[in-house]
Amino acid sequence: MLATVAATALVSVPFALALVLVEAQWPPLARLDRGTAERLHAAALEHPAWVRLLGVLTDVVWDPVTMRLLVAALVVWLLVRGAVRLAAWAAVTATAGGLLGLLVKHAVARARPHLPDPVAHAPGYSFPSGHAMTATTSCAVLLLALLPLVPRRLRPVAWGLAAVSVAGVGYTRVALGVHWVSDVVGGWLLGLAVVTATTLAFEAWRADAGRRRTTPAEGLEPEIRSDDRPEPPVGAPERP
Repeated sequence: MLATVAATALVSVPFALALVLVEAQWPPLARLDRGTAERLHAAALEHPAWVRLLGVLTDVVWDPVTMRLLVAALVVWLLVRGAVRLAAWAAVTATAGGLLGLLVKHAVARARPHLPDPVAHAPGYSFPSGHAMTATTSCAVLLLALLPLVPRRLRPVAWGLAAVSVAGVGYTRVALGVHWVSDVVGGWLLGLAVVTATTLAFEAWRADAGRRRTTPAEGLEPEIRSDDRPEPPVGAPERP
């Protein structure tokens, strides 16, 4: 348990540093935020079709509601399958991420960018980005829970899709002028800290139940493949 707390604290350090720099309005960070926002805003004004595409991606495909519904569907599926421990981890990670992000937003109370002739609007405070944090926690939950069911040769594709989704969410929020770069980075870092904390706790839970430790490449619970289809050894051909 002590190791879990220490590891979580270590992963939380980058977010804590980002939070301090945002609160202190550190000039280099402020210049990065402002310069990036202005460049992307100018590009958005010149390409309305691109703005519409970004709007669909951020408001439909990668919207927090969409991501949470996917996690909720995963939790139900895991419960039906009998993977209660994994379902509990998925639900706790998604819920803790959402509540913690909301708490930090109201504690920091940072205003969103105010740009001339804005191409998009969003309510609430700015730091950290809720879209970026939800994408990080949701993609991590979906990936780590379902990875054992993905054929080994296709797992790099799954990791790539998760990475593209997380990075893409961040880009859309800054490109549409509703978040600063530091908001997005803060969302990524806080989401990573939440996933790390719950995953380490899950691994401790597995150890207490007599299960072996796993690696991220295996997913969190390889046993969900089913007893009659064990994970093949590295280099062995997979059964259809």
